Amino acid sequence: MTDTVLIPGGRDVRASLDTAASDGSRSDRVVVACPPHPQQRGHRGDERLVAVSDALTDRGIDCLRFDYGDWDEGYGESTDADEAVAWAVERYDRVGLFGFSFGGTVALVAAASRPGLAGVCALAPTARLNPDVDAVSALAEVDRLGVPARICYATRDSTADWRPVVERAEELGIETVAFESDHFFVGRAGEVGEAVAAFFRPRLGDGR
Repeated sequence: MTDTVLIPGGRDVRASLDTAASDGSRSDRVVVACPPHPQQRGHRGDERLVAVSDALTDRGIDCLRFDYGDWDEGYGESTDADEAVAWAVERYDRVGLFGFSFGGTVALVAAASRPGLAGVCALAPTARLNPDVDAVSALAEVDRLGVPARICYATRDSTADWRPVVERAEELGIETVAFESDHFFVGRAGEVGEAVAAFFRPRLGDGR
């Protein structure tokens, strides 16, 4: 079951809450999902985000997929993710964070200031959000905070600048998972969903 949620804050951020229970009751676990670049038509209905949500709810874990507010060069979008996590933290016992492409970098940046997260998983993250904010620095902070992390990437990805992120993750001993695919994981969304859910399940546990 899916409900529409308005995320409190200074920006217009709307989300879809996919609940694992068919009656709409909430689990006590949730993953917040950050969409790809909004200026490239990224939105919360992205195929990869929906596949992740389906795999999570099959395991009893809710998923909050949100849209960013007005474009703000990556700054406001990071705030949007943090506000969505804050909304989740107030309502759930354990919270994870996921993002795809631009959203993967947003997720890592948001996780760098959230020591209580159960985990963060970034799919095909790009190295930078803007000149001031980058995923490589965020990864080091995530590691320092002890937040479990996984980086999933596509070996034939020519869209995102993912190599610096993967290289830094491997230096830090953070798990990386490679897919023989392009940036968009064409025909692989189901596999992506399963890989992400497999990361979160032992860290979040079964919902309810």
